[in-house]
Amino acid sequence: MSILLEVVTTARHFADLPTFLAATCVCLLTYLYLQRPRNLPPGPRGWPLLGNIPTLAKSAFLPATFTELSKQYGDVMTIWIGGTIAIVLSGYETIRTALVKRAEDLSSRKIPASVADLRGDGTTKSSVKGILYAAYGPQWKHQRKFALMTLRDFGFGKRSLEGKVNEEANALVQEVLSQNGQPFDPKIIIQNAVSNVICSIAFGERFEYGDPDFLRLIQLLNATVEENASLVDKIGTIIPVFRYLKGNSSQERMVKMFQGLQEFCREQIEKHRLTFDPNDIRDFIDAFLLEQQRAPEEKAREHFTDKELQEVLIDLFLGGTETTATTTRWGLLYMMLNPDIQEKVHQEIDSVLGQSAPSYAQRNQLPYTTATLAEVQRMKPVAPLSVPHAASRDTALNGYNIPQDAMIFVNLWSVHMDPQLFPDPNTFRPERFLDQDGNFVKHEAVIPFGIGPRVCLGEQLAKMEVFMLFVSLMQRFTFHLPEGAPEPSMLGKLASAINVPCPFELCAVAR
Repeated sequence: MSILLEVVTTARHFADLPTFLAATCVCLLTYLYLQRPRNLPPGPRGWPLLGNIPTLAKSAFLPATFTELSKQYGDVMTIWIGGTIAIVLSGYETIRTALVKRAEDLSSRKIPASVADLRGDGTTKSSVKGILYAAYGPQWKHQRKFALMTLRDFGFGKRSLEGKVNEEANALVQEVLSQNGQPFDPKIIIQNAVSNVICSIAFGERFEYGDPDFLRLIQLLNATVEENASLVDKIGTIIPVFRYLKGNSSQERMVKMFQGLQEFCREQIEKHRLTFDPNDIRDFIDAFLLEQQRAPEEKAREHFTDKELQEVLIDLFLGGTETTATTTRWGLLYMMLNPDIQEKVHQEIDSVLGQSAPSYAQRNQLPYTTATLAEVQRMKPVAPLSVPHAASRDTALNGYNIPQDAMIFVNLWSVHMDPQLFPDPNTFRPERFLDQDGNFVKHEAVIPFGIGPRVCLGEQLAKMEVFMLFVSLMQRFTFHLPEGAPEPSMLGKLASAINVPCPFELCAVAR
């Protein structure tokens, strides 16, 4: 305190206190400016300390705002979130170059401190377990490879998995029938169906929708996605010490929710260990436990710990539930608002399937339906900014420097809404994916699951689920707005990086 008084007294000897404080702020800001990396990509001018937060806070839909800014600053753009550098990548060619050709440099993760503490071993951010948030490197590559191989063994693209999806599709149809054509919000019952498919893969069994454990899981998943940052968290972005304030902050609630998911997965792991039979591998957990036994001790300690299994299970649910359920909801919303397109889908399904159960292999026989789903995913990519990447090392892209650990937003929205790739991009038009003979034509720039090494782990499962759930529902129902209800907003909102529709109700009339 005495030193501070001496400084103030000395300052008053030369100038009044306001002038001294102003000069101090100028010196501080000059110092911070000089510490910034050189040759960063261009971007909008930010506020001192706040960066571009005031501008971004006004955005109705961040991916669209980034797309507009890229027209002025280019496909590689810098924004500042407080004092944190973030690089925004836009445009198909730039994104493909960054994530495919430069994957080794730009495929890591920017790990929030609270996530690193909770999902790692308490040492460094690179110790984060699982797949979704793990840093790019040998450990991540090993876990992803194991997960892909195991999921393929349990039916990615095979009839065994298709049977599980059909079972849930039938349960979903029965839930919709029970609404008796009255208005209802489809969110929860669609989430139930999608989550149960993951449960079948991970735990070897589905849950009844009213099961207390299943309701607990759904509640935790919903809370994790829907949590929004509080004022304390936003200040913590700018002034790191505020991150450690106690109180009812979203960060604290997020930690509790992740702890709840971890506890749920630990319980399932322990149940499996009690009944584990190496000659009868029932599901993903059993496959992991088998590797624990078979792998050399050193490898088991490194790659096949219970902590690793716990976090991989969480990633399967986080990456595979809300994304697929949300895409299905967007599909129903577009059908409801485009009855002419809904009727064409009905006619195609009736002519090909009749009342027979759909098969994923039949998607080539349903080109208009497949094109309709492609248009849904083009216009409403479920993760329009992907999961943020990070630079693994100091690197350069398009002539600009990108410092190690810089956060990287991959603006998939800018690709899907590019009029050069998709003329009249704001119009819902499935025909853009059909050739002159009416066959479905895949477009390489439709990348709702991302591209490169970090492409969604469950892409094949998600495609199967969306197709089979959507076809099953369209086969049995006509969807329309409740009488007198206003037309729902089609803007959507970002909830934990997921582009979810605003709440809406629909009526499902049995066909």
